[in-house]
Amino acid sequence: MSPRSGCRGGGDAAPTVSEARIARHIRSLEGVRHPAAAPAALAKAQAYIEENLRSLEYHVGLHPFTDGGKTFHNVIATRTGRSLPCKRILVLAHYDTVAGSPGADDNASGVAVMLELAAMLGDLVPERTLQFVGVNLEENAETELSGSGLRGSTALARHAREEGWDVEAVVVLESVAFAGASVVQEAPAGVPVEVPAVGDFLAVIANERSHALAARFVQVAGRAALPVVPLVVPGNGEMLPDTRRSDHAPFWDAGFPAIMLTDTTNFRNPHYHGAGDTFETLNLPFAAAVCRAVAALLTELAGSPGR
Repeated sequence: MSPRSGCRGGGDAAPTVSEARIARHIRSLEGVRHPAAAPAALAKAQAYIEENLRSLEYHVGLHPFTDGGKTFHNVIATRTGRSLPCKRILVLAHYDTVAGSPGADDNASGVAVMLELAAMLGDLVPERTLQFVGVNLEENAETELSGSGLRGSTALARHAREEGWDVEAVVVLESVAFAGASVVQEAPAGVPVEVPAVGDFLAVIANERSHALAARFVQVAGRAALPVVPLVVPGNGEMLPDTRRSDHAPFWDAGFPAIMLTDTTNFRNPHYHGAGDTFETLNLPFAAAVCRAVAALLTELAGSPGR
């Protein structure tokens, strides 16, 4: 099957998700991808994302940033909007891991879904500019580098603000493939919503500025039969630090609307940041359902006069 053959339908038919492609991406990325413990694998992951996005005929560029005196890159694939090119919709997923984990769920799953979204929407003619971003150095890893976490997304959000980007929505895919009817779900202390005891849902995390974006995703998820639990936090989540633990937080701080979509990682996954975070533990139909719902959201947000 060609990279885009599973994405095209007749006429206005909705694009379809390929679990096989998602699986292939996860298996290709699986393995420690870390700036100190496995720098070659981290660079290989970056190249893999670049190559896949270029093959889909997006305009692909690198956004460099420095950390600990070294240069790293976010990978940005762009499809320019037809009538509203200055308005942007961003989809982010980080491709690095902590030092001791192969990172299949965290976050090869998010990258795989991002790449599948780019394939599904490869024929979309958007009104707004649509960008898919592989983000580097998200993890709070113990390295000789800064170790502060969220380095790539912080650099990108700062760049977007300094350049005056008109960002209408940021969707962050953070570990989206560990779920099931037998999965025990826990919740961080102080969460003001009821959290189900079974980890078979996707959490949708937003701040007040992003409330409307979260509500819109909840609507499309309902149509896609994807169970979700939304949480809108006051301010930028300062009172609930667990809601700030991914690449959406720098965009909140920069004043952009952003949501994080997550399987809740350590509140559900016993393999979180460990050697057991492997492909075999993942729920591919769940990841595909997430992909299907996000594709519907992006189509609505970016606008599509036709394919």
